[in-house]
Amino acid sequence: MFCGSVANGYFCGQHNFPTLGINRAQMKIGIIRERKNPPDKRVVLTPKACKAVVERFPKSQIIVEPSPIRAFSDAEYQAEGIRVAQEMEQCDVLLGVKEVPIDALIPNKNYFFFSHTIKKQPYNKKLLQAILAKNIELYDHEVITNPNEQRLVAFGRYAGIVGAYNGLRAYGLKYGAYQLPKAEELPDQPALIDALKRVPMPPIKIVLTGRGRVGNGAREMLDGMGLRRVNVQDYLGEKFNEPVYCQIDAGEYNKRKDGVRGNKADFFAHPEAYKSNFLRFAKVTDLYIAGHFYGQGAPYLFTREDARHPDFKIRVVADISCDIDGPVASTIRPSTIADPIYGYDPKTEAETDFRQADAIAVMAVDNLPCELPRDASQGFGEAFVKNVVPAFFNGDQDGVLLRARMTRNGELTKRYAYLSDYIAN
Repeated sequence: MFCGSVANGYFCGQHNFPTLGINRAQMKIGIIRERKNPPDKRVVLTPKACKAVVERFPKSQIIVEPSPIRAFSDAEYQAEGIRVAQEMEQCDVLLGVKEVPIDALIPNKNYFFFSHTIKKQPYNKKLLQAILAKNIELYDHEVITNPNEQRLVAFGRYAGIVGAYNGLRAYGLKYGAYQLPKAEELPDQPALIDALKRVPMPPIKIVLTGRGRVGNGAREMLDGMGLRRVNVQDYLGEKFNEPVYCQIDAGEYNKRKDGVRGNKADFFAHPEAYKSNFLRFAKVTDLYIAGHFYGQGAPYLFTREDARHPDFKIRVVADISCDIDGPVASTIRPSTIADPIYGYDPKTEAETDFRQADAIAVMAVDNLPCELPRDASQGFGEAFVKNVVPAFFNGDQDGVLLRARMTRNGELTKRYAYLSDYIAN
């Protein structure tokens, strides 16, 4: 697929990518219009990111498909000297964010987008089948990694930023303590933080799980609004006259079943040997922000039975991770940007009005970065330009493209052959 430039010519890199219609004098990169509903305003490359690419790589040309919904207008791209035109068929590489509808897929092209197929998601089986039938090379953003299998491009930080804001907004709505505008009504992260600083926050306790992109994005918001961060011992044992939060990781909300002292590395290596130790936090917590990664075989943080425990105090959950019927028992369905909060009744295990006294208010929007599209696009684009675009021109010397390529020549690549049964029929 991608060929690197040497002097005035091109060479095919060590991974022998097929050249599907690439103009050897120039590589054309297309920024496609997002067509999935509900509409997504994010984009892989912002106008400034596009300009950075063409300046750094003279052999590249970027064409942007016109869009009435994108967070950055067509005029903003044109102001940076980027062509806006209905010419995606002429491009070699097509960059998008969300799944491309089947009828909009252009055969024999090279696509980058989140396909949501690597976990064999049933709702996208036909999409992957169509990608193979149309001889499309698919590179999934979710599996763009370095040699250590660490992700190189992601929106997780922005999910954490918006998720923390939405959780604090949900608390105010449940108890009538204060009013906050929706995140999508504000322009950027500083505006979200400013809004949070203006509300009268009661002396609540907030627990945040996770120290990755999502968890640390949420922490940015709590720190930004000036909340005091306390350690586990003080959080569990002390009372405060101000709102405080505690950020915990897997080793703090899980413990080994055999009583032996464990650690984070041991937990990830042997999750089946652990059980949840989260209830001690649930007994003193008012708002729980779930920003952790949940791996197969790991124990649930709290079960439906736990939620019925008389000492279970949590009544607002911002589940950024949003695993349905998973580790956070109150998350029984995803919510939406339009209607972000629902109630969970621990007694009936059913949905209810989140304002009911015994209900747990659940914020489980599964596309949170969409509420902060300009910031999210800027961060994603910077990472894409730094970590992915160079591979287009250096023969993929670090294997970034090779690891992310799911399909080739109408077949699954070896790395993703495990999906064969998923697409069989």
